[in-house]
Amino acid sequence: MNLKKPALFAAAFFACVASIAQTKAPEPDYTLAYNIGVISDYRYRGISQTRFRPTVQGGVDFTHKSGFYLGAWASGIQWIKDAGATEGSVELDLYGGYKGEVFKDLTYDVGLLHYGYLGNTLAAVPGAANADTDEIYGALTYGPFTVKYSRSLGNLFGFANSSASQYLDLSASFDLGGGWTITPHVGRQRVKSSGNFNYSDYSLTLGKDFGNGVSASIAAVGSNADSRIYVVPGGDFSGKSALVAGVKYSF
Repeated sequence: MNLKKPALFAAAFFACVASIAQTKAPEPDYTLAYNIGVISDYRYRGISQTRFRPTVQGGVDFTHKSGFYLGAWASGIQWIKDAGATEGSVELDLYGGYKGEVFKDLTYDVGLLHYGYLGNTLAAVPGAANADTDEIYGALTYGPFTVKYSRSLGNLFGFANSSASQYLDLSASFDLGGGWTITPHVGRQRVKSSGNFNYSDYSLTLGKDFGNGVSASIAAVGSNADSRIYVVPGGDFSGKSALVAGVKYSF
């Protein structure tokens, strides 16, 4: 009996199966991702949005393989009521844009972001405007470094006559291995027609990816904003230096 032919057939069969198993699945046309988390103090551009209190946050992101993306993100807030409004406890951001590559290691990101403050009555406060804000943005990333420029299309976060306000920030993300990352950041906010409200902010964030969608971070944050005007009820400086911790689950 010739045993070579069955042996050769078996070898070819298992080689074929292994080849199929190793074949990469085709890239999906799009992905849909969700996230939810808790943070000890929602800081935006260095300024506390929650009067130094914890809040729940979450979002959803649609990403197409072409580079086009859409997303929504929500968080509890306190600053609108602290400014004297009767309503405005939830921030809902809607955004969309396009990411692409200029050349190897240099990528860009351009888009439009709407900050919505559901049912807010800030416009009823003397000297203030509606808190809802629209910004266009553009960013360049080279290796671990990113520079981003944002410009408001109308009034910025309730500041009257503040159309064309600008924010410029520089950041980097360094992989420390083992799921650890460190992210330094510095930014400059310029409020049109309200120079006293201009300021710079900074942060240094240490992050840990635990796998299975769970991640955590702790950040040292602060700003040089005017402590006489960036205040919460009681007079505490809303841009003061602090440590902020958060946990997030992505799925």
